[in-house]
Amino acid sequence: MLSIETIRKETDRVAQACALKHVDADVRAVIALDDSRKALVTERDGLKAVRNKGSREIGERKRRGEDTSALEADMKAVGARSKDLDARIAEIENQIETALLSLPNLPDTSVPMCPTAEGNVVIREWGGKAARAPAPLPHHEIGRKLGILDLERAAKVAGSFFPCYVGAGALLERALINFMLDIHTRSQGYIEVFPPFLANRKAMTGTGQLPKLEDDMYRIPQEDLFLIPTAEVPVTNLHADEVLNARDLPRKYTAYTACFRREAGAYGKDTRGIVRVHQFNKVEMVKFCSPETSMLELESLVADAEAVLQALGLHYRVLLLSAGDMSFAASKCY
Repeated sequence: MLSIETIRKETDRVAQACALKHVDADVRAVIALDDSRKALVTERDGLKAVRNKGSREIGERKRRGEDTSALEADMKAVGARSKDLDARIAEIENQIETALLSLPNLPDTSVPMCPTAEGNVVIREWGGKAARAPAPLPHHEIGRKLGILDLERAAKVAGSFFPCYVGAGALLERALINFMLDIHTRSQGYIEVFPPFLANRKAMTGTGQLPKLEDDMYRIPQEDLFLIPTAEVPVTNLHADEVLNARDLPRKYTAYTACFRREAGAYGKDTRGIVRVHQFNKVEMVKFCSPETSMLELESLVADAEAVLQALGLHYRVLLLSAGDMSFAASKCY
């Protein structure tokens, strides 16, 4: 969440970020709300000073045997006004927090400032492309013929857009998860964690999933818990409300989790197979580091991810995403 100080200092940049990331937000209205809050706080603090002074004066008058009824009535009115201001300030602070949570993260200056994926930039490419078959089959047809993917029976259990891996397919899924975790932990120095697959509202808000993406999440209303959309949510919140020693940074974690998302992409596009699904498995990497080293740590994290693809001998490209193609919470993304 952006601070109100950042919004005041970089108002135009924040407004540009909203436009690039297709977020409808009135940045200057947030500043106006904060101006109102400051004015009310000043008035309330002044009234509290008046009330404190009046209380002392009432005590002194009573010791002298003087009538204090009029002054007490005045202080009662001051107290009532102060209480009203406290309620109004709390209301505005809630409005400000809601507004701040609706503002996207600022794109880094190295990111292409384009509102669409057309601004994405190919940074590098590795490996050779595999020869294309004369009549290539879609992956879901290959999976069905090999008996490793059974989407029809998955639909009987949970509905559309849920996968079911069978036999060698299930074995391959599990093997790939272990393969990635082993590289990250044994070769790259990450600490493996196996976190909860459910997260509370505070954790989901802290990683930028809420409030914007709440409709895309699976929620358990009785406990107000959410099925995690990515391992980033529980792993990032491992150190919530803690102060980490700078000497211990960076802290590098990797985690396997299943991930759950109600929104499975644009209907009618890539809707067959397992390209767009409500449930999928992912091995995640998360680093805790200082702001000053964050971009260097991002580059090394990308290199660690590339090492997996290189070990598998897979051809790939690294794209630097444009501001408009990044997620709401991202500052820079490959």
